[in-house]
Amino acid sequence: MTDTVFMFDMDGTLLDLAFDQFIWNEHLPQHYATQHQCSLIESKTRLYEFYEQHQHTLNWYSSKFWSEVVGSDVMQLQHQFRHKIQPRSGCHELLKALKQHQQKCWIVTNADCSSLALKMQMTGLSEYFQHIISSESIGFPKEHPEFWSTLQQRYPFTPEHAVFIDDTVRVLDSAKRFGIQHLYSIAQPSSLEPARESATLGYPVIQHLPDLLGLFSFNAYKDIHDKTA
Repeated sequence: MTDTVFMFDMDGTLLDLAFDQFIWNEHLPQHYATQHQCSLIESKTRLYEFYEQHQHTLNWYSSKFWSEVVGSDVMQLQHQFRHKIQPRSGCHELLKALKQHQQKCWIVTNADCSSLALKMQMTGLSEYFQHIISSESIGFPKEHPEFWSTLQQRYPFTPEHAVFIDDTVRVLDSAKRFGIQHLYSIAQPSSLEPARESATLGYPVIQHLPDLLGLFSFNAYKDIHDKTA
């Protein structure tokens, strides 16, 4: 029996990154400026310096950490604008098809557990997944090699048979070093920005989520792995 598993990033892959961009790049700077009685320009300068210091760490993805930094409840801000959380075009179509083909699907996200729970509540995506995993629960961000080894220990999978889709090149690089071979990026993580040039990403790019279905003949894919199991 095949042990193929489809691993999906969440923000920018299954969900429109526009929500996170709004929270972190627009609303939080405005809120911080009001809270600390400074200009919006000064607020953005301070926050972006903090962002730069903690990028690609667990702190970067932690609502609790940023609540302490800015002196406001960041999760409350996310709840306030939760109506802006939206699946990317074709998301449900893709996941329904994979479920019909009886494919194992996991969410593997850097979003912290609180943000993850809110987004699952607002989108109803949890029904499609066997495992929904936050890097907060693993103890390392996906950019870190220890993330993948710990993930494999807790949720056994064969890297050669895993399919991983993520919009962040640095994360894909980390997965590649671990041995995951079927790697794909996303052309347009955010509806607020134009599609990225595939040549700049270094990985096969998915323009529209259901396009992933055309890359795999599920019966043939299953037969290949059944013969080698």
